[in-house]
Amino acid sequence: MRPLPHRLLAEYLGSLLLAALVIGSGIAAQALSPDDTGLQLLENAAATAVGLFALILIFGPVSGAHFNPAVSLADAAFGGLAWRDVPAYTAAQITGCVSGAVVANSMFDLAPISISTTERATVPHGLSEVVATVGLLLVIFSLVRTGRAALVPAAVGAYIGAAYFFTSSTSFANPAITIGRVFSDTFAGIAPSSVPLYVLAQVIAVPLAVVLLRVLHPTTTDAPATEGQLR
Repeated sequence: MRPLPHRLLAEYLGSLLLAALVIGSGIAAQALSPDDTGLQLLENAAATAVGLFALILIFGPVSGAHFNPAVSLADAAFGGLAWRDVPAYTAAQITGCVSGAVVANSMFDLAPISISTTERATVPHGLSEVVATVGLLLVIFSLVRTGRAALVPAAVGAYIGAAYFFTSSTSFANPAITIGRVFSDTFAGIAPSSVPLYVLAQVIAVPLAVVLLRVLHPTTTDAPATEGQLR
């Protein structure tokens, strides 16, 4: 396993690029398709799906490419990440996502920080985040625990791309990116008042997914270290 500072740098950079990817592609989609919200979402989802695939390939060998506190918690539950490292991973992920929002805003000549006014806190959105996060963790750890971790980058990208459309919340599935998206009042933003519901739903999803995974895959099959995340 790589030294903790190396892993934290990878988590910070990966989270930064993930947030820049999600928010930047949302800003671009608004500019390219100003009168078609469905097309904007498709453009945003497609860019996120393929970009996430690449980011996991880059940073997976260093840190596991979690970019997501929910993934780090689940990995710790299965013994892949030391519990003592979870707070540091989470801090790197949140800091990276906030930094990525600033970068995305700046790349499109917007104010580096703008607080989102997009309210998303409804019961269906909260349920969607539970479903989206459980699904993401099932994708990652089902593959890891059955010795197919090499498929995680493609599978995670595909799942997140699909989840943009089958969930009413557009599948944040990640407390760090949820917080990061507060700092961009654009297509991908979320109002601060909506964050607690999203993060609570995402955290609730972790033990649910762990229980399901222990039932579905009670033992591992030559499983290498986690190489996957999400949005």
